Amino acid sequence: MNDLFFKFIEKLGSIDNTLLFATSIIPYAIFLFYLYKIKSVNNFVKTGFSLTVLFVFITILVSIFTLNYYDKTLVEVDILHGFAESFLTLSDFVILFGFIRLLNSLEVNNS
Repeated sequence: MNDLFFKFIEKLGSIDNTLLFATSIIPYAIFLFYLYKIKSVNNFVKTGFSLTVLFVFITILVSIFTLNYYDKTLVEVDILHGFAESFLTLSDFVILFGFIRLLNSLEVNNS
C-alpha cells in the first residue's frame, strides 16, 4: 500500500501544472465579479481578495526576474521569495480586517 501511495505521489509531482495555474484566474475572476455584487460585504474584504490577484502578478514578475538574473527559481532566492509572499500577507490582513469590521457591525440579539 505504501509503495502504491508513493508511486501516486511521484506521478502527481511529474505533472506540469502551468496550464492549471494559468487557467485558475478564470474561476477567481468569476468569484470577484459576484463578490463585488454583494452589498453586505464591505470594501476591505473586496479589496483584500482583489489584492490576491496583485500577489499573483507580482509573483510572476519576480519569478521571471529570478530566472533571468539569477538563473534560479523564485523559491531558491529567499529575499525575493519573501518580497513576493509579503503581498499575500498584505491581502490576508486586509481580508481579516474587513471580516473583523463586518462582524463588529452585526447586531447581537440575545434572547
